[in-house]
Amino acid sequence: MATKRRASAVLALLMTGVLVTAGCNGGGEEAAPQKELYKDPVTLSWWHNASQDGPGKTYWEKVAKDFSALHPTVKIEIEAIETNQLQRTRLPAALLSSDPPDIFQAWGGGEMSEQVEADYLKEITDQVKTEVGDIGSAAEIWQVKGKQYGLPFRMGIEGVWYNKEMFARAGIAAPPTTFDELNAAVTKLKAINVVPIAVGAGDKWPAAHWWYNMALRACSVDTLKKAAAEKTFDDPCFVKAGQDLKSFIDTKPFQPNFIATPGQNDPTSANGLLANGKAAMELMGDWNRGTLDTVTTDKAKLASFLGWFPVPAIAGSPGDPKAALGGGDGFSCAKNAPAECVEFLKYIVSPEVQKGYAETGTGLPVAKGAADAVKDPALKSILEATSGASYVQLWLDTAYGSTVGNAMNDGIVAIFAGNGTPEKVVSAMKAAASK
Repeated sequence: MATKRRASAVLALLMTGVLVTAGCNGGGEEAAPQKELYKDPVTLSWWHNASQDGPGKTYWEKVAKDFSALHPTVKIEIEAIETNQLQRTRLPAALLSSDPPDIFQAWGGGEMSEQVEADYLKEITDQVKTEVGDIGSAAEIWQVKGKQYGLPFRMGIEGVWYNKEMFARAGIAAPPTTFDELNAAVTKLKAINVVPIAVGAGDKWPAAHWWYNMALRACSVDTLKKAAAEKTFDDPCFVKAGQDLKSFIDTKPFQPNFIATPGQNDPTSANGLLANGKAAMELMGDWNRGTLDTVTTDKAKLASFLGWFPVPAIAGSPGDPKAALGGGDGFSCAKNAPAECVEFLKYIVSPEVQKGYAETGTGLPVAKGAADAVKDPALKSILEATSGASYVQLWLDTAYGSTVGNAMNDGIVAIFAGNGTPEKVVSAMKAAASK
């Protein structure tokens, strides 16, 4: 979800439209014959989620300027929007309007299927065959029925970011590999008056990701695949995920007032607590490295204590302990965006631009060879864990689509708030799937 989470990836996989010039509005395939690229002035509106001042936002500004320098007839107008607002509010409204942004954040999966069904997206299969071949299997998440409707620029799995200094002070010798070990670590951290885990339940999806990981441990891979394909949630493992989550919440591992804490906004948000030494852990995707830099008051100190480990296994659960939750960030073009939009999309995932993205330290690139530019130790750990995962499950709210995903997240946050139940999460998912 860069901020998934994402999804948030997922997904993702979010409203007033951005005004674009007449050169952009006249670019639909059905409105007029396709003009030759780069001959007439064109303005592209671009919505992305690198909304905080930092290396990610700065880099996208550079990418837009560099593209315009190569193609002087193309102007790019950027609007940077926080993930939750983009994915859940601004983008859905804009896509319903007559003037959506030309290129925008896209998380793939079931969310993209809904957008394709509504005829919002430009199909780009033939234009991006070279790029898809370079990216590999990750590009499939941005496909619907074998056709390409977007491209990823970032891909990685989720895990727990942690403060190595706090772990040492608490006598935690190594990162937990099971939830029993995680519970023991929580107890040790409390004993030295440290908040064990920060969570931004105020934005819903950061809290929901705990349930997603419980489901990944409670359900078999086949069950998860069937649920994503058929939107069926009858397997008791989905209730078990909620039961495991409730048991974990009952150990009180999170900061006070976590139900109102935002995920990734400022030093007072969940990632701000981790970044500034006020909490020992946070569950989040690979993009978190970049957002932590934007909310810390001391980047050098953050780099000295920050570590990462995979989500622990749950003893005796049928789910594959080496499976991981993951996803990426990508971009799609609106149905009637001009052809220059696709060219810009291809430029974003070109090897050199991807290497530059890797060097920002804000996430893991997808183009072949670009991973060599990843220098941050924590991101290198994620890169290794992503390669070693037996199965990567796309963020569940992205995989199941926004209708089921929103109902699911609401039900999960109700458990965090103390007024929901494991059974109500599943019943809400089933009700949403039947609509």
